[in-house]
Amino acid sequence: MNIKLVDKKIADIDSDILIEFLTKDELAECEHSDILQKAGFKAEQDTTCFLYEKGILFCGVDSKKSDDLRSAASCMIKMLKSSNYKSAKMSVISKSTLSALVEGIILGGYEFNEYKSEPKKAALEEISFALNDFKLDELETIFNEALIIANATCYTRDIVNRAPQEINPQTLAHAAQSLAYENSLLCNILQEDDLAKENMNAMLAVGRASVHGSALIHLAYKPQKAKKVVTLVGKGLTYDSGGLSLKAPTSMVTMKMDKAGACAVLGIIKAVSELKLDIEVHAFIGAVENMVGGNAYKPDDVLVSRSKTTIEVRNTDAEGRLVLADVLDYAQDKVKADYIFDFATLTGACMIALGQYTTGLMGHSHKLKHDISRAGSDSGEMISSLPFNRHLKKLLKSEIADISNTASKPYGGAITAGMFLDKFIKEENKNKWIHFDIAGTAYTESPWDCNVYGATGAGVRLMCEFLREVK
Repeated sequence: MNIKLVDKKIADIDSDILIEFLTKDELAECEHSDILQKAGFKAEQDTTCFLYEKGILFCGVDSKKSDDLRSAASCMIKMLKSSNYKSAKMSVISKSTLSALVEGIILGGYEFNEYKSEPKKAALEEISFALNDFKLDELETIFNEALIIANATCYTRDIVNRAPQEINPQTLAHAAQSLAYENSLLCNILQEDDLAKENMNAMLAVGRASVHGSALIHLAYKPQKAKKVVTLVGKGLTYDSGGLSLKAPTSMVTMKMDKAGACAVLGIIKAVSELKLDIEVHAFIGAVENMVGGNAYKPDDVLVSRSKTTIEVRNTDAEGRLVLADVLDYAQDKVKADYIFDFATLTGACMIALGQYTTGLMGHSHKLKHDISRAGSDSGEMISSLPFNRHLKKLLKSEIADISNTASKPYGGAITAGMFLDKFIKEENKNKWIHFDIAGTAYTESPWDCNVYGATGAGVRLMCEFLREVK
């Protein structure tokens, strides 16, 4: 589907359908208010009314703010794609909301149909934005950047949605190599022999029972005269059975999404390189498959991590933090960064604390957490801070090792997981590091906002917004 800016007034664009967004206050003043009211349309948020005979699709919004328009545009595109119309047009409402409309259309209209033998093809081919009284040079950059970020989010969704027989640690590494080639990124892959030389024993233990070798992926985008250096770390569990602490069958379904942190990191560096930001970005991914076998790592094992911190294993289903422990340590040694961000579908406890729609944010710097929260508001991704707590830290105490991989009590599980990772952040980097728990936001089986069934691409829009404004 082609989405374009047209330097014309709305009346001068030839199109099958006109799209209009109406608030409740505007409904009463609309020239078609009588017909709309007879149809039962009240202009409530995310409702639509199609006046087929007039070629107009009305979309209800609570306000003309970005979040409401993004969500309404997502509902609108679903309605249009179910019709047989080939083209539609709408007016640019404001400079500040153009990105939200573009994202709503692309993300709300996203479909992953690659495994369907006969996917349904939508008739819709083109959506035009009329500039009306705006000038093209005012909006062109905003429009093009919105396309890049939305498409990078869809790229992330595509990889997460792929089945586990297709995406394993080695094929994820191949996907990263392809991205590096297409976007002129530097790429280095560490295979298991390399990981052993780096003493990444925690990461190797998690993937030991898989027939697919574990890999550490390092991509780098290095523009000239970069003003900041940013390290991104992603949890890449291409499938998580739970290991010997086997998940229940119903909990195992959707575990292809346990690679969403890694995929978000790939999507972010893709977008940054295409936006040509003057930020040096390094993406580190721990690509591992957690399976069951005679050589699987076990509860009661004691692992010696790359940092030489010893870890008592109490639950093999708390595997992501073991992978991240080694990858974070490696990344800090390889790159001296101004910011270190890790993304992981780490804990179901984060959903209990914040619900399905909010990413958990953890770290030490109040200023950095505030800046990222503001980026979350601007990008439309909901995030909330979970505070570290010295009393919860005691729950990670091990009697036989330096730390346990799970807490001794089932409370504050998202926070104790974040505090486990904090153990592997060097003192000089404490205020540079933020942990994002995207367990709830990375995947959904019930569409919400601009997210359809499956992967959401959580983290991509958020981090792009932050990096565009970083100083």
